[in-house]
Amino acid sequence: MSRILLIEDHERLAQLVCKGLAGAGIAVDVVSRVDAAWAAIQQLSYQAMILDRGLPDGDGLILLQKLRKANLGLPCLVLTARDALHDRVEGLDAGADDYLPKPFAIDEMVARVRALLRRPVVLSALNPSHGDLTLRPDTGVLWRGERSVALSPAEMQIMLLLLHNQEDVARRSALEAAAWGLSEAVTPNALDVALHRIRRKLIAIGSRYKIINVRGHGYALREHDGAQ
Repeated sequence: MSRILLIEDHERLAQLVCKGLAGAGIAVDVVSRVDAAWAAIQQLSYQAMILDRGLPDGDGLILLQKLRKANLGLPCLVLTARDALHDRVEGLDAGADDYLPKPFAIDEMVARVRALLRRPVVLSALNPSHGDLTLRPDTGVLWRGERSVALSPAEMQIMLLLLHNQEDVARRSALEAAAWGLSEAVTPNALDVALHRIRRKLIAIGSRYKIINVRGHGYALREHDGAQ
């Protein structure tokens, strides 16, 4: 399932957008501030974002400009009550991929988000890899050479974050957020169960890598010699 980030401080509108996207099979995390959105993007792998301009801590374009300066090509649909030509040009110049003035039809918004989801975020990261592992998110399959194993959606999101980090440590909270989003309640042992399943799958395909617990910090992919 695709997951996008919605940055919108109007609670009722956020609920309507989430409902419309959920009906299209698109999961949504919602934040209402620029700083919270930036923090979420640092933790999770989103396929697109919907950005309101008028936020409590400033113009949403501040976030968009920050992302583009960091060379993050996350597809972005800008929502705004400002529909003057210069406002649209300003948003596009800041790096927006599409622009939708309020009020808008939910069906049109969903169609525009679907169009954004068809665009790759970063071409080089379509099939992230590290060591002998390659993940193909479009099929949810993890490969080691000619051997492969299917991952559940939560397992795939966990592996995406671990592969993105290479051998750096990923915090437990970041892995939980990656697998189940910022809004969904997670049972205390859900991550442990998912990690156990991924570890077994790594063994099944004969990978040299395993997921280790760096006590007090989190988890990381590390190479092992097979004797451990």
